[in-house]
Amino acid sequence: MTTVEEQLAIAVIGAGGKMGMRVSNNLQHSRHHVYYSEVSPAGRQRTEDAGRSITPTSEAVTDADVVILAVPDIALGKVSAEVVPEMKPGAVLLTLDPAAAYANLLFKRDTVAYAVAHPCHPSVFLHRRTEAEMNDTFGGIAAPQDVVAALESDDARQLKITEEVIRLMYAPVQDVHWVTVKQLAYLEPTLVEVVACMVGDLLKEALQETVDKGGVPEPAAKAMLMGHIQVALAIGLRGEHQFSDACHIAMEYGREKVVRDDWKSIFDDAELDSVLKRMLHLDHIDR
Repeated sequence: MTTVEEQLAIAVIGAGGKMGMRVSNNLQHSRHHVYYSEVSPAGRQRTEDAGRSITPTSEAVTDADVVILAVPDIALGKVSAEVVPEMKPGAVLLTLDPAAAYANLLFKRDTVAYAVAHPCHPSVFLHRRTEAEMNDTFGGIAAPQDVVAALESDDARQLKITEEVIRLMYAPVQDVHWVTVKQLAYLEPTLVEVVACMVGDLLKEALQETVDKGGVPEPAAKAMLMGHIQVALAIGLRGEHQFSDACHIAMEYGREKVVRDDWKSIFDDAELDSVLKRMLHLDHIDR
């Protein structure tokens, strides 16, 4: 990717929230001019404590080339309705999750481009070289990560400035993968929240049951589980080594006990709509 030569104006709306603080921490060190907007008292205090000045939203977005909405999904409809009419023609509205964009909750305007960018977080297989990288499991601090993004525009400049901002706010970034909004929604929430995060929580419950019902000392249970998680992922996702014949039998038994036969229906469009309606507290999703 070619670096943007011009100095951009970037507005972060919700700069004092969890993700707002994360992206602001990185953008603060860029060569671009960044406006930080926050309305909650606690968020304003966090922003000021970080050494950043607060700009009213109406002022922050007027001249911004890219406006980042770092607010909860359920607030994106209302916030975008306040922000988009004030944006200059050709600017990009960037959200951090695809749910609202896929559900058509964002306020629409023909002269504004819409983008979504979600971090992949550092890979479990990442070769970490420093203690800082080891400690950065979320990303955006020291450990490199990829980002998956969607842009509803074929304008070359808008693509270029959007990727510039994405690479800065989620830095250090290795690759930016461009997909459609719908494809991004199948990644987040379906693949990584409905499946991966659910499995992670299930592993925590299984660990506790092993300790409580099996009487296994917790350090021994954790050591066994955490080592085998890496082996299972290496075999399942990278094809390294092989599961033993006995393990395949146990895995089949596990599927019978834990996994529903129709589980792949979560990748149907209707199921994607169902989970997003629940997440966004909607009665229906308009197409």
